[in-house]
Amino acid sequence: MKYYKKYTPYLFILPAAAVLAVFFFIPFFQTIGLSFFDYSSSLYEPEFNGLENYVKLFKEPIFYKVMFNTFMYLVLAVPFLVIFPLFLAVLINQKIRGITLYKVLLYIPVIISIVVAAIAFKWLYANSGILNYFLSLFNIKPIGWLVDTKWALISVTLVTIWKGIGYYMMIYLASLMSVPQDLYEACEIDGANFLQKHLTVTIPHIMPTIALVSTISTISAMKVFAEIYVMTKGGPLNSSKTIVYYIYERAFENLDLGYASALAVVLLVIVMIFSLINILCFEKNKYNEGI
Repeated sequence: MKYYKKYTPYLFILPAAAVLAVFFFIPFFQTIGLSFFDYSSSLYEPEFNGLENYVKLFKEPIFYKVMFNTFMYLVLAVPFLVIFPLFLAVLINQKIRGITLYKVLLYIPVIISIVVAAIAFKWLYANSGILNYFLSLFNIKPIGWLVDTKWALISVTLVTIWKGIGYYMMIYLASLMSVPQDLYEACEIDGANFLQKHLTVTIPHIMPTIALVSTISTISAMKVFAEIYVMTKGGPLNSSKTIVYYIYERAFENLDLGYASALAVVLLVIVMIFSLINILCFEKNKYNEGI
């Protein structure tokens, strides 16, 4: 009996481990293996070329262009997705009438398909779309939201922000419910106003949740694909092409699987670096306390 009890926890872990092995670890090692081969001449008989794909990758200007676009996408989207949903969650957490309706309205974009959302925004951004119509009311020239290199990336980023606000707001709401009300009452007795209460009580208490939202939104911003595929195809002039779309383009349009795999490995390393930075910046104290 003791023998079975000893291995019982591993039986519960086994299903999750199997899923991780099939959908993460096996593809991960296969991707690393593919990155050492050249598929440009033949898909069925690739040639081993060692680190040549990585050398080629870092020599091409387009790689630095897509990395710059990816980081710009991250800079534009992540701060807004971390701060604004928290602001909404704090407001919705108050006792006001019709609070359920507000929650539903803010969460609706989350359940809408990203393809549907991208198509809808593509109509809004059209030269004769609603946005340019409102601009014309103020005698402002139409803006090429998706065809102008200055606006294409920003326009696509707005779709990501619109889709993500409700999702991250719900995460914050769940965390806000764990904040003891006694702390707010103590702040009110001390004469703290609305802003001071949340700066001194709410934010320190839900800092792990802020770290979680920062990590999730950062990873999501770095792997954005559907919006770009539907709205711009990476254009104009590669101004909205991010690294995930570039991986797709090289793998499935150019059939250069080795080069695309090298790009995927580089992306994984970058995501791991951001995750480590998150742990060091937001959750360092938690790990120190455990020690």
